[in-house]
Amino acid sequence: MSLFLESFANCFASLDAASLHRLDDLYSQDVCFQDPLHRLDGLAELRRYFESLYANVQELRYDFHGFDEVDQGHGYLRWTLYFRHPRLAGGKLIAVEGCSHLRWGERVDFHRDYFDAGALLYEHLPAMGGVIAWLKRRLA
Repeated sequence: MSLFLESFANCFASLDAASLHRLDDLYSQDVCFQDPLHRLDGLAELRRYFESLYANVQELRYDFHGFDEVDQGHGYLRWTLYFRHPRLAGGKLIAVEGCSHLRWGERVDFHRDYFDAGALLYEHLPAMGGVIAWLKRRLA
């Protein structure tokens, strides 16, 4: 088990709107962050993203399930994101499984999240949710 990854995950999981200053402890100034919906370059851009994220959700938490270090300074975190947004799924709690690929020296300089964007967002939009559910049933 990677002590760096476990420490990173514990600190990341404890972030909230009032503690985003701790991003400086986790990420390098030139961090590259990417997920299925965004690409952000630099700590300032990442901070603005998280400020917006926490301003728009009613609840957000991560449960981490695995800490897999491939080699020194390179590894993966497996997680479940739980969040509640007033305009998604009628404000009900949404759970999304995902994985983060991280590279680090002293701090993380590369963070890429892998998750199903439909399960995170599109399936819970009033107009698109029914269409996506229908498509999934047809493809299954």
